[in-house]
Amino acid sequence: MDRSRAEFVGATALGVVASDPERLGLFLALSGIGPETLRESAAQPGFLLAVLDFVLSDDDLVRVVAKAADIAPTAVASARDQLAGPAPG
Repeated sequence: MDRSRAEFVGATALGVVASDPERLGLFLALSGIGPETLRESAAQPGFLLAVLDFVLSDDDLVRVVAKAADIAPTAVASARDQLAGPAPG
């Protein structure tokens, strides 16, 4: 998966999370982002990576995001890995 496709998956994941107030509230609480700074935070490097980390913590959410992005559920983890970049060392 290339970076642009990974960013698309991350943006799709953000849309899925944002469309559910309960999930969005949990994501904001866990990430420490306030609702008033969500848009600003979304423009920061690493934000979509944080969204995908959040998604990967819930198998049901992984399936919802995969369906929304029209990809296999395992590709959500591939998108996360692409956004994370190469492992150190």
